[in-house]
Amino acid sequence: MNLSLEFSLQLSILLPFVATAGILAAGRMPNLREAVSIVTSLLLFYFVTTLYHGLEQGEVIAVQWWQLVPGLQLDFAIDSLGMLFALVASFLWIVTTIYSIGYMRGHQERNQTRFYACFAIAIGSAMGIAFAANLFTLFIFYEVLTLSTYPLVTHAGTPEARKGGRVYLGILLGTSIAFFLLAIISTWFVAGTLDFKPGGVFGSDVNKLVASTILVLFVFGIGKAAILPFHRWLPAAMVAPTPVSALLHAVAVVKAGVFTVLKVCVFVFGIDMLSILPSTQFLLYLAGASVLLASLVAMRQDNLKARLAYSTVSQLGYVTMGALLATSAGVIGSSMHIAMHAFGKITLFFCAGAILVAAHKSNISEMRGLGKQMPITMAAFFIASLGIMEYHPPAVPGASGSC
Repeated sequence: MNLSLEFSLQLSILLPFVATAGILAAGRMPNLREAVSIVTSLLLFYFVTTLYHGLEQGEVIAVQWWQLVPGLQLDFAIDSLGMLFALVASFLWIVTTIYSIGYMRGHQERNQTRFYACFAIAIGSAMGIAFAANLFTLFIFYEVLTLSTYPLVTHAGTPEARKGGRVYLGILLGTSIAFFLLAIISTWFVAGTLDFKPGGVFGSDVNKLVASTILVLFVFGIGKAAILPFHRWLPAAMVAPTPVSALLHAVAVVKAGVFTVLKVCVFVFGIDMLSILPSTQFLLYLAGASVLLASLVAMRQDNLKARLAYSTVSQLGYVTMGALLATSAGVIGSSMHIAMHAFGKITLFFCAGAILVAAHKSNISEMRGLGKQMPITMAAFFIASLGIMEYHPPAVPGASGSC
């Protein structure tokens, strides 16, 4: 074990939580408060890139924090999938923090200290999810992420914001308790472990009907992946300020959802097991329905952020489908789309925020001729739109797998 890398791993998780205390302490000094946010985001990205170089060199990077009972412990370990998520989230925290300073000041938003503090906790939770070595650890940070983003969704304090927050919290906590937690407990009893293992934790003699049921519980329980019919929280959360929308769609929340789906498919079930389960085909059709139906609903939305929200539901369906295809190409395609969608969608929401601040427009029907008024913003919007489009290359005879 490389002790410096072990230290970097722990700092990558702890640093955002420590920064929360600094942000709260500097609440009466906006410049210092925002400086703490920017410096912390830069340091976090530095530590994550340090871990990436260690992983690239073949280092085994893992650490155990605390054990409740044998088999239930807070453990962290680094793999390539978690590293991708951590790199995306930590880098986009820098970008979002810089954008948030201008947006929050330009709008003269209230409770800015709470905003930056909750944002830091959310990023720390995302790091915990990315580096979780077992389902127990992942579940704890998954729930902390939900609770820390609730004040951000209800930031405006209006009746509409509070209603959106209730939908947000109700669906995410409801699916976690009713399905996700039950799936984790079932995995413990059937497999005897909650550790993530390449190839999965279930033996070849596992009852396929039981494993299929657990898979359905996982997919429905991971509400942040916004699979139908548990997607309503995402459009409801669009009452939040634009930087929060960027956090939800690009930096942490939905990316934590589809990352968890990928993690479960690859490290709990394994591709081979996944390919023979009866429920996999059903879930594939469900993910396909999410892609199609959410796209159709998106096209009917006049509010720009609402259209982008339903677009995200559709895009998440692609990631879930890739994971459930149970092929290496599908997993790789889903992983890459997590990163591509993050950069594309955060740009789209930043553009939507810029339009609101500069032109005071939020409905698409009011934006005719906006390209002449804001050519750079709309050019960025166009490029980002192209960036999240799905490209399906022509089939190659004899090729196996798809993406």
